[in-house]
Amino acid sequence: MLTRGVAIAVLTALATLSLPHASSAKDGPRGDGGIECGLYDCEVEVNVPGQAGGQDNGSGGTGAGGSGNAGDQADGGKSTDLTNCTYKLLDPPPPAGSLDWEGHEPGDGAVYEETCRWGDSGDTIVRIVWLAEPPGEDAIDPAVLAQQAVDKMTLLGPDIASPRSAGRYSVGVPMWMWVNQSATTYGPNTASASAGGVTVTAVANVSKIAWRMGDGSTVTCTGPGTPYSGSAGMAESPTCGHVYSTTSASAPGGKYAVAATSTWTIDWQGGGAAGQLTEIRQSDVQVAVGEVQVVR
Repeated sequence: MLTRGVAIAVLTALATLSLPHASSAKDGPRGDGGIECGLYDCEVEVNVPGQAGGQDNGSGGTGAGGSGNAGDQADGGKSTDLTNCTYKLLDPPPPAGSLDWEGHEPGDGAVYEETCRWGDSGDTIVRIVWLAEPPGEDAIDPAVLAQQAVDKMTLLGPDIASPRSAGRYSVGVPMWMWVNQSATTYGPNTASASAGGVTVTAVANVSKIAWRMGDGSTVTCTGPGTPYSGSAGMAESPTCGHVYSTTSASAPGGKYAVAATSTWTIDWQGGGAAGQLTEIRQSDVQVAVGEVQVVR
């Protein structure tokens, strides 16, 4: 992306280009054209002898031409293929003379942060635009507001309570895995976003945690796990556990690298719509597993 300084330099250079060039007979039918620049944008005109306008594979002919492909610019540089846009008024507004005003004075229209979905890809584009009138409510996309609500959340990886890096674990002895629960590490985590009179509320919860145990096995748990109690003795965890069959002696550092990956399922609704989003987070712990020590 060009910085504003570079963009100004480019526009200045374009503005100083010569007027339309007329080809000589020896040049052949190369055509002519020209560039006409204002303070903030330029129009490019190309005249090709023997070709009617608009016949060049969907590209514009004589005049301020524009391609028929996605991403074309029209109306002062605003894309015709950006749909489902939301707008947030910049407050405080840019200072007078800022390029964000696109040549207008403060009070003449307003400057907004525009967030648009790009076609059907699900991608979004965020940019600063000047609008003469406030955007209508029909431009609000609840799905965009839902993502904005998620962005307000702090969603972290699992807060692993067991196994612990300082613990000593043994081959053949059931390991109980569990996590501490909070709004940022397990849920529920709630946030809202609003625009143009539309409010979307999102609620995030961890739906599962996949434990990669470092010995090649993976254990998937649909809950936080059960804290171990001494009264359980050698019993296996009723909700989330693992039994190692080999020691970690040959692993790097003599410990298994355990990774707990949580899947956040986020349900949202508002603006007459509802949907679901997913976020992934991970936490790691190093676990030493040795042989059972037999006391004689």
